[in-house]
Amino acid sequence: MHLPRPRTPWYRVLYVQVITGVLLGILAGHFFPDTPQPGDWQASSLKPLADGFIRLIKMIIAPIVFCTVVHGLASMSDLKKLGRVGGKTLLYFEVVSTVALVIGLVVVNLLKPGAGFNVDVAALDPKIGQSYAEKAQSLGTVEFLLNIIPTSFFDAFVKGDLLQVLLLAILTAFALKTLGSRAPRVIHAIETVGQLFFGIMSIVVKVAPVGAFGAMAFTVGTYGLGSLNRLLALMGSFYLTAALFVCIVLGLIARCTGFSIFRFLAYIKEEILLVLGTSSSETALPGMMRKMQRLGCAPGTVGLVIPTGYSFNLDGTNIYMTMAAVFLAQATNTPLDLKQQISLLLVAMISSKGASGVTGAGFITLAATLAVVPGIPIASLALLVGIDRFMSECRAITNLIGNGVATVVISRWEKELTAGDLRARLLDSGPEPVAAIASGEDLPGN
Repeated sequence: MHLPRPRTPWYRVLYVQVITGVLLGILAGHFFPDTPQPGDWQASSLKPLADGFIRLIKMIIAPIVFCTVVHGLASMSDLKKLGRVGGKTLLYFEVVSTVALVIGLVVVNLLKPGAGFNVDVAALDPKIGQSYAEKAQSLGTVEFLLNIIPTSFFDAFVKGDLLQVLLLAILTAFALKTLGSRAPRVIHAIETVGQLFFGIMSIVVKVAPVGAFGAMAFTVGTYGLGSLNRLLALMGSFYLTAALFVCIVLGLIARCTGFSIFRFLAYIKEEILLVLGTSSSETALPGMMRKMQRLGCAPGTVGLVIPTGYSFNLDGTNIYMTMAAVFLAQATNTPLDLKQQISLLLVAMISSKGASGVTGAGFITLAATLAVVPGIPIASLALLVGIDRFMSECRAITNLIGNGVATVVISRWEKELTAGDLRARLLDSGPEPVAAIASGEDLPGN
């Protein structure tokens, strides 16, 4: 008999705690902003709370991804499935990412948020744009491909590069296939280690509200809500475009796959709020992987799609790049004809893949795109520095949602779960992942 789960008090629900932390952070930043007077307490001094939480999450991401991928792939009886899933994943990523780029380009041309800004480029600090341009120069295709190979087995875990960890996990899974009768014992050990790291995550995530509080206090205290001024047009256009992309594009994909995008958003609300509070999609990666498994997605599929998506399926970043580039052209009165905008689109399709694992990736890939497209002054990047923190939250949330939807779509294509089971699990989401981990609950798809 299936007994009803005891109702959790509202003040102990994770997303309620995170929302509270975000709101308190905004208040702290507003009432205690940065001031030039020495000795005054400033909300920006709370930044270490956010940095500490993000470091705690990052320290367990690499081992969680490694254990999940190795266990999932090594447990596959059909090795052809790996190539099939990988091919479908990359095809899906390329199509949806291109749609995101095109939508950003269309909306920014329709709304024209930069028109009438009339920015004098000579009055901007050229060092700001140049510093990002120099970082972007190291994001060439050859360097990107070589960077996937770590200098040593453990170097990938030290740096936390997801693509490097993914490569090692795939090689390890294939190597386990050669061990014969000894392989099941090793696979079981890796699964146990993975459960251990998920248990660590269940402890770390309890301090998420503190991290969200520190991050929002720093952001509002440093930049201030009033710093948005004329740039509100770009922010509003970007947030609107991202919302339309999620509701319409991802919504149609979800409907064709057999589930509601709004029900899915409710299912991953804790992860969305974590990203909102910390401006980093990496903080939600472990929980996102666990929740996708709870929906019935196979561990191997989850382990392949989500880490790969953090490099190749950056829908929010793609929308931002085309919108920001054309906005800067409009703001600096730089004319861009149709041919130049198509060139911008093609360059962005390539450069968006080259900044995975790089701090400030969205801004750096924008610099890489501007460096190739002639006409738009690289110094104009200085216009966006003050609002990039606010934009990064929307970029990260859109990226997170896009990767979650992609995982479900690939799993449905692989017939790992039915539409009926998917809808039922979305309606009855059960205990939070951290509770399931702590109790050792078996997950669908395992």
